[in-house]
Amino acid sequence: MNDMATATTGMNTDTARPELDRTFSVAPMMDWTTRDYRAFARTLTRRALLYTEMVTTGAILHGSPRVRFLGFDAVEHPLALQLGGSDAGELAECAAIAEAWGYDEVNLNVGCPSDRVQNNLIGACLMAYPDKVAAAVKAMQAAVSIPVTVKCRIGIDDQDEDADLAHFIQHVADAGCNTFIVHARKAWLEGLSPKQNRDVPPLNYPRIHRLKAQHPELHIGLNGGLKTLDDCLGQLDHVDSVMVGREAYQNPWLLASVDSRLYDQPDPAESRHAAARALRPYIARRLEEGARLNHLTRHLLGLFQGCPGGRRFRRHLSENAHRDGAGLAVFDDALGLVAEDQPALAS
Repeated sequence: MNDMATATTGMNTDTARPELDRTFSVAPMMDWTTRDYRAFARTLTRRALLYTEMVTTGAILHGSPRVRFLGFDAVEHPLALQLGGSDAGELAECAAIAEAWGYDEVNLNVGCPSDRVQNNLIGACLMAYPDKVAAAVKAMQAAVSIPVTVKCRIGIDDQDEDADLAHFIQHVADAGCNTFIVHARKAWLEGLSPKQNRDVPPLNYPRIHRLKAQHPELHIGLNGGLKTLDDCLGQLDHVDSVMVGREAYQNPWLLASVDSRLYDQPDPAESRHAAARALRPYIARRLEEGARLNHLTRHLLGLFQGCPGGRRFRRHLSENAHRDGAGLAVFDDALGLVAEDQPALAS
């Protein structure tokens, strides 16, 4: 059994992992950064740090089969598991499980604003409980040797974006966390929907810049509103790393120049078609495992954004990939509707 197949079942192998470099990462996004999206992302960038969707401690400890929540392919490294929870003991147990399964990092979600997670004391509401976050981080770090990081907002509701954020960061850093990825928006837990919380609260990049200047000893990453690699490079003058969310999903070709522009390494995909063809063996294997084609190809719908034939590609997959028995022929036919593209740089 090869390394990718072994990792699919979940347990750690002796496969050497790439060195963890978080200069550029793709944000954890519910329903989007699934294992299939992450495998696709690897046809475009080998160096970006990838994150899972948020997985709750309850799902890991009580869900079955566990591979449903933790399974991945070795090609996805470097790969971080984002955990949702607030109980220090449960988070420590899940962190240890993540390390055993081969993840390169465990990240605690302190940024999700949805009502469902608030009711379970998960996500952004934890910014009001720095003691609880500090205790969780301390317990998780005691349980694993891989990095334990925190992703948070600049504040919630009526919190002060300067004083309250400073208190939160200092308190959690004192517990041992040295890496924070900060979404440069407040989360309004009352009055805004999760979707509105991604756009309505204004971005405050200067606050993140000041945070880094005040804490040169910490790794401070910036998330929120980044749409181009030029944007990312500009922010890297002020912070240690950048994290891109929706743009990396909706316009995945953005990732195609990450390795060359941010890591000075060769880019793996010469063209959009080459990236799609590189994923073909993965799609074939996942279909053999029982996955449905539309669950795999939905992550590629933005690949030919702005290209002649791109709309026909999307329509063909949308109309046919969900059908019973849909297989590689549907995928190949969709690719045939887009003229072979020339090598091009992402913006």
